[in-house]
Amino acid sequence: MKPLILGIGNILLGDEGIGVRIAQQLEENPAITAEFDVVDGGTCGMELLDLMANRQHIIVIDAVLANKAPGEIITLYDEQVPTFFSRKISPHQLGLCDVLSALKLTDEFPSHLCLIGIQPETLEPQMTLSQTVQNAFPAIFTALRQAATGYGLNFNQ
Repeated sequence: MKPLILGIGNILLGDEGIGVRIAQQLEENPAITAEFDVVDGGTCGMELLDLMANRQHIIVIDAVLANKAPGEIITLYDEQVPTFFSRKISPHQLGLCDVLSALKLTDEFPSHLCLIGIQPETLEPQMTLSQTVQNAFPAIFTALRQAATGYGLNFNQ
């Protein structure tokens, strides 16, 4: 089973859709899709359970409230991820937290879990990302490459 890159978020709420937008860009890159399963998880919750079960590596990209400057990136690993999602900014994060808990209970939790979180500038109803978050795309791809190569995975972006 390939490593999973999962972009989640709500594209109707501005920067909340960053994970989905990154996944959409990655899906267009054959070098990435040859090495990874790339999924736009949108606002799904428990529907992601089968997709995430028994993966060796999962990298999640999402907007997070981390008391950082807009567009700033935080990277969390393994047990830090479910703990961090106890501070939700949207209902899909509750769903992801539930999925991670279910995976732990069924011994299907990934061996390696990484969250690349981006501090949003706006969560207002709009279908576009703020310019600040759009400007963070290169840094997000760098964080993805670092996480993947840190796991010994090939990330040719």
